[in-house]
Amino acid sequence: MFQGTGSDVGKSLIVAGLCRAFARRGLRVRPFKPQNMSNNAAVTPDGGEIGRAQALQARASRTPPTVDMNPVLLKPQSETGAQVVVQGRVIGNARAREYQELKPKLMPAVLESYARIGAEADLVLVEGAGSAAEINLRAGDIANMGFARAAECPVALIGDIDRGGIFAQILGTKAALEPEDAAMIVGFIVNKFRGDASLFEGAMTTIAERAGWRALGLLPFFAGASRLPAEDAFGLGAVKARADGLVTIAVPMLARIANFDEFDPLRMEPSVRLVFVHPGEALPLADLIILPGSKATIADLAFFQQQGWHVDLIAHARRGGRVLGICGGYQMLGTNVADPDGIEGPAREAEGLCLLDVETVLTGEKALREVEGERIADGAPFRGYEMHVGKTAGPDCARPFLRFADGRVDGATSENGLIAGAYVHGLLADDRQRAAWLGSLGGRSEIAYEATVERTLDELADHCAAHLDLDAILKLAR
Repeated sequence: MFQGTGSDVGKSLIVAGLCRAFARRGLRVRPFKPQNMSNNAAVTPDGGEIGRAQALQARASRTPPTVDMNPVLLKPQSETGAQVVVQGRVIGNARAREYQELKPKLMPAVLESYARIGAEADLVLVEGAGSAAEINLRAGDIANMGFARAAECPVALIGDIDRGGIFAQILGTKAALEPEDAAMIVGFIVNKFRGDASLFEGAMTTIAERAGWRALGLLPFFAGASRLPAEDAFGLGAVKARADGLVTIAVPMLARIANFDEFDPLRMEPSVRLVFVHPGEALPLADLIILPGSKATIADLAFFQQQGWHVDLIAHARRGGRVLGICGGYQMLGTNVADPDGIEGPAREAEGLCLLDVETVLTGEKALREVEGERIADGAPFRGYEMHVGKTAGPDCARPFLRFADGRVDGATSENGLIAGAYVHGLLADDRQRAAWLGSLGGRSEIAYEATVERTLDELADHCAAHLDLDAILKLAR
C-alpha cells in the first residue's frame, strides 16, 4: 500500500507507473483504492463508476477497470457534503459528519472488493487517500491505516520534496501515528526531486535511520505527468493558456466541475489555445465556449451567474459564437432545471441560460454506460460515456446532436446550429471527433491522444524502474 504524507504528493502517479512496470514483468497486477474523493470519475465495463485515477491505473496494468478497484467513491456536491458511491453504485448523500459515522459500515464492502481483486492478481498495488497522519479521522478509517491494519497490508510512505519540509513530512508522520499504525510502514519514497540526486544521498540515509524504514527510492520530478488524466481539479488552477493557437476554446471553471480530464487533449493540441476561466475573470473572446460537466447543476448554474459569465455567454452567442454544453453544462443551457426530489441538494428548480429550448428534471436513476456513435451534423464518429442523472426534453431535442450505434439519439441543437449540448462525456478525447471540431473551427488536430497516454505510461514505468527499488517493493509485498 502506498500512503502519502499529504494530498497531491504523487501517490496516484507512482502507483500507475508501478502498475505498468510490474505488468511488463509479466505479473498480473491490479490497482486498488479503498476510498477516493473525486468528481473526475470513469465508467467501468461492468456498469459502475470509479475514480479516474484507478481507471488509469487499470489501463497501466493492462486490464479492464472494475468497480472493485475503487469500492468507495465520494463525489463532492457542496462544501460539506458528497454523493456516496459503493462498489460502483450511488447509495445516497452524506454530509461530512454523517459520513464519519457511515464509513465503518463500509469496511466489509471494501474488504470484499479487495478479496475479489486479490483472487485474480499476482500483485495488488493499493493507494491511500490524503495523508496517512490524519489522526482526527483515524476512528473508523477505511482509506489509510484502518484499511492497512484490517488487510494486513504493508505500507510505503510517499513524501513530496517539491513542497519542502521533507524531513518533517516523513518523520512527522511517524511521530503523529500510533505505534501500531507506524509499524505497518516498511519503507519510504521521496518524490518530485529536482537537482543533483547525489547531494541528497545522506539525507535518505538520515531519514531511514531516524524512521527505521527502508529507503525505496528518490524519484525525480516526472514532467510527463501533465499528459495523464489528473485525479482532482486543484491542478487546473495552475494551467496557463498558450499565447498562440489558431483556435481559442474557453472552459469556465465551475465550482463543482466534473470529468474535466476530457479537456486534456485540447490542452495538448498545438493549434488550440485552451483557456480555463477562473472565478472573477470574464469569458474571453473565443471560437468555442464549452460548459463542462458538474456534480451539482443548479448550484453551479448559480455560481456561473454569480461570476457574470451568463452575460458574457449571451454576448458570445449573439456574435455568432459556438457553444457546447456537456452533461451538466448541457442542462444549464436549457430554460429550466428542476430537482424535485433533492437529488443534488435541497429540492428546488432554477431558470437556465435559455440558449437551448429544453428543460431538465433531475431523477434518481443514474445513467452509467460506455457509448459510441456519430455526430449527426457531419457523421464524425465518437466513443465516450454517459454518467448523469436527469432527463432533458423540449423543442430543440427535435434536432438531436448525437446518434448512438444502437439508434438512440442524445442532445439538442439550436435552430442556427451554433448552440449544442449532449450528455456524452469524452467527445473531445476521441481523436476523430476532436479533429472534426477543430477543422470546423479553422484549426487542425495534430495529436493521437490514446497513443500519447500509452507512451507516457511506458515512460512513467521506465522512470519508476530507474529510480525506485522494484525488487525490494515486490519482496516487501510478499
